[in-house]
Amino acid sequence: MLSSIKEFITDERGASAVEYGLLIALIAVAIIGGATLLGTNLNEKFNEVADEVGGAEAQP
Repeated sequence: MLSSIKEFITDERGASAVEYGLLIALIAVAIIGGATLLGTNLNEKFNEVADEVGGAEAQP
């Protein structure tokens, strides 16, 4: 019984899949965060341009 527990603890066959899963999750979080930040910045820039265009039309 003790030898089977020791073998279970030292067995690393499934460790690679867990590590790859964590790596993929971390990359996904980074991509989502970057896309959200980029989208927010683009939205602000488009609003600035729209305000400038709208302000130019209002002037005689």
